[in-house]
Amino acid sequence: MLGFEFMRNALFAGTLVAVLAGVIGVFVLARQLVFLTHALSHIGFSGAALSVLLNWNLEAGLMGFTTLSAMGINWLGIKSFRKDVVTGVVTSVFLGLGILFLSLSQVQSSAVTSLLFGNVVGISAGDVQVLFWLTIGVLVVLFFGYRWLRFESFDAQGAEARGLPVRWISLIFLILFAISVAESFLIVGALLVLTLVVVPAASARQFEWNLPATLALSVGFAVVGVWIGLMLGYWTNLPVSFYISAVEGLVFGATYLWKGRSKLGKRRPNQSQQAVG
Repeated sequence: MLGFEFMRNALFAGTLVAVLAGVIGVFVLARQLVFLTHALSHIGFSGAALSVLLNWNLEAGLMGFTTLSAMGINWLGIKSFRKDVVTGVVTSVFLGLGILFLSLSQVQSSAVTSLLFGNVVGISAGDVQVLFWLTIGVLVVLFFGYRWLRFESFDAQGAEARGLPVRWISLIFLILFAISVAESFLIVGALLVLTLVVVPAASARQFEWNLPATLALSVGFAVVGVWIGLMLGYWTNLPVSFYISAVEGLVFGATYLWKGRSKLGKRRPNQSQQAVG
C-alpha cells in the first residue's frame, strides 16, 4: 500500500489533519461550538465551489471563506450566531451558493462528489506541504496560548473577570478552528467534517479524564480512524470517508456504552449498601 506515492501522501495528510482536528475538537466541545462546525463546512463548500468556477487554488478559496467567516462571526458575537434560526439560514444560503457555483462551472460529477465527501487519495505532495505548515502553525499558536485558551474555554466568565482579552482569544481560536475545518474538508468533504472535528473529541470526553489526557486520546481516536479508513478504502476500493466515519462512529458507540456500564457498576454497590442499611 505504501509503495504508491498517492497513498503515502494520503496517509501523511490524513495524519496531519487528524492530529489538528483531534486537538481543536476538544475545545470546540468545551466552548459548545458544534453547530459552528457544520456551518463553517458549508461556508467552506461555497468557497471551494467558487474556486472551481473561477479556476482559483482550491485551498485558498476554502481557507479564505472559512477564515473570513470566522472573523465575521466573532465580530457579530457567538451568542447571536448560536441561535438555531441564524445558523440554519447561513448554512442553507452558503450551501445554495456552492451548488450555484458548481452548476455554473459545469464540472464533472466526480468533482462535486470530492467536494461533498472528500478525496484524500487525490492529495498531491504540494498539498501535503501546505497542510504540514498550516498544522504546525496552528499547533504552535495553541501551545503558547494553551493556558489562556483553557481558562477561557472552560470558565469564560472567570477569564473575563481576571482581565483576560476574551474577545481576542475568541477571535484567534475561531480562526484556528476555521483552518481546522478547511483541512478536514479536504479529507472527508463538506458533509462529513463533524466526523474528524467533533466525534473523536466526543469519544475521548466519555472517559472524563483531565484535559491533556483528553487531548491525547482525541488525537489518538482521530488518527486511528483515518489510518483504518485509508487501509479499508485501499483494500475494498470504497470511499475512504465512509470508513473513517464508520470507525469514528463505532469508537464513539463503544466509549458511550463503556461509560454507561461504568456508571451502572458504581450505582449497584451504593444500592446494596442502602438495602443493607
